[in-house]
Amino acid sequence: MQIIRSAGEMQAWALARRGEGRRIGLVPTMGFLHEGHLSLVRIAKAQADLVVLTLFVNPTQFGPNEDLERYPRDFARDAALCEAEGVDVLFAPPNEEVYFADHSVYLTESQLSVGLCGGSRPVHFRGVLTVVAKLFLLTQPHVAVFGEKDAQQIRVIRRMVRDLNFPVEIVGGPIVREADGVAMSSRNKNLDAASRAVAPRLSQALFAARDAFAAGERDLESLRGRVLEVLGDLTPGALDYLELVDDETLMPVRGVWQRPVLMALAVRFPGVRLIDNLTLKG
Repeated sequence: MQIIRSAGEMQAWALARRGEGRRIGLVPTMGFLHEGHLSLVRIAKAQADLVVLTLFVNPTQFGPNEDLERYPRDFARDAALCEAEGVDVLFAPPNEEVYFADHSVYLTESQLSVGLCGGSRPVHFRGVLTVVAKLFLLTQPHVAVFGEKDAQQIRVIRRMVRDLNFPVEIVGGPIVREADGVAMSSRNKNLDAASRAVAPRLSQALFAARDAFAAGERDLESLRGRVLEVLGDLTPGALDYLELVDDETLMPVRGVWQRPVLMALAVRFPGVRLIDNLTLKG
């Protein structure tokens, strides 16, 4: 496995491989890898000749008082996992290789990014789109794989790719969960004991609504009520949002609905914010 830290070197490598007719798969991450990330690597390996995994904690997607400094990091561990999984290039640039000191250009999206996490984190998707566009330009992928746990993120990225004509296929990887149902996340490491004990309720609540839906329930308010019932008292956490939105447009769904519905929620625990989701398909 090759480790590259220079933006110029990364782009030169990618352009050379494309010139040879090699198909490049990209897995963008912020590091502190877990089985969810590794599952995305396997998807990329099945769809490309070469896999590039990027490891970059992107400062522009963190707002004031968020967990940029507390975000877990362990480069040696991540590199070992990448090598064992057969990653061809680990691209781990320092900040100055990604952003100039006086950088002033950002990408924004004005529809899909407004609600859900965009409502709670107003600068988040501006930072996500900007860094993903830069990573696409630096790694020149044919296909890029993102986890469906970040449901809004993958939809916003697909919109960017469509609207800006990026020649990149976006592939989603299913949510990978801990044994107790908690969606795998690098941030799980920062949960205190009390928060970790409550965290399984996020998936339990969503699964309860899914089961009610499978049994024939179609009233969205009833499904929402079922989620809130199972969530119960989240102390020491607090519900950030629970939304039922169109799976494609992310617009709120009311009354009679014919298209798949994304049920998404976020909970704030001390120092950690967790998200989870599932799609109801009638």
